[in-house]
Amino acid sequence: MKPNREHAVFAFSLPASSGPYRLKRVLECALAGTLVVLCLPLMAVTAIVVWASLGLPLLFTQARAGAGMRIFTVTKFRTMTNACGPDGASLPDQMRQTAATSLLRKLRYDELPQLFAVLAGDMSIVGPRPLPLATVASFGDLGRLRSLVAPGMTGWAQVNGNTLLSDEEKIALDLWYVAHASLWLDVRILLLTLKTIVFGERVNDMHLKVAKDFLHVIRAVRNHGQ
Repeated sequence: MKPNREHAVFAFSLPASSGPYRLKRVLECALAGTLVVLCLPLMAVTAIVVWASLGLPLLFTQARAGAGMRIFTVTKFRTMTNACGPDGASLPDQMRQTAATSLLRKLRYDELPQLFAVLAGDMSIVGPRPLPLATVASFGDLGRLRSLVAPGMTGWAQVNGNTLLSDEEKIALDLWYVAHASLWLDVRILLLTLKTIVFGERVNDMHLKVAKDFLHVIRAVRNHGQ
């Protein structure tokens, strides 16, 4: 897992064969389709909880950047109010949630509608978190590299600290994933996602250090080429 300059140069090149991507697409569509059927009752219960806690609308939608920075609409169950402070700015996330919707977020039930985005090809089961285009664009070339793969419902940054991480740490983990993406890594991330749901978010210092070192190498290579 030790990063090197050669790896950083070639890590983001497209593979000679698109076979692995086709296989991932087939497998994630099968998984997403199965989960949609199995989770329909759970989605119905989640909708009832949101309606009882926050009222209508039940869903939150927002434009996000997908693969190649293509815009798509992400849909989640709504978990926060639109409450603002005296200055007119939105209150912190925790202050706009109820106990019930906070639990929905912890269990990630609010993200279940994204399964339909996976079936539509806008998202993957595993990948970097979908972010607004302006946020991705603010990363510059790193944002473009981050967008070489489709955003995911869960990802390397999400299972290695997520909300406990800085933006710099998140993009380091995201780029490490993009460069090392494989079906085996995706399976590992899915298992770590279950662990995170059960035990809560924890920062993995070893994974974070490797990702930071990798990001440092990427920047050094890109600066050397300028």
